[in-house]
Amino acid sequence: MKMLRQMQQMQDRMQKVQKELETETVEATAGGGAVTVVATGSQKLVSVRIDREAASDPEMLEDLVVAAVNEAMEKSKEMAASRMQSVASGLGLPPGLI
Repeated sequence: MKMLRQMQQMQDRMQKVQKELETETVEATAGGGAVTVVATGSQKLVSVRIDREAASDPEMLEDLVVAAVNEAMEKSKEMAASRMQSVASGLGLPPGLI
């Protein structure tokens, strides 16, 4: 019965964390700030800002956008994993269970 209660608590906390991650954001840049990307903790792209000077070289701009998006997604995944791990550790569950 205690295990069932713990699982319910973990599920409730995970849902809360997932809701929070939908509104929290991370930012990543590439090319010394030529491209800035913002994404949510649930890995959704929110915005892309491009310096006008970077637009003069389309091939380089494409690479910078890809790099910034990839970095933002990685930061977002790390933030989500950290938050979910804190849920598990708060319930006394072993690391890596989630």
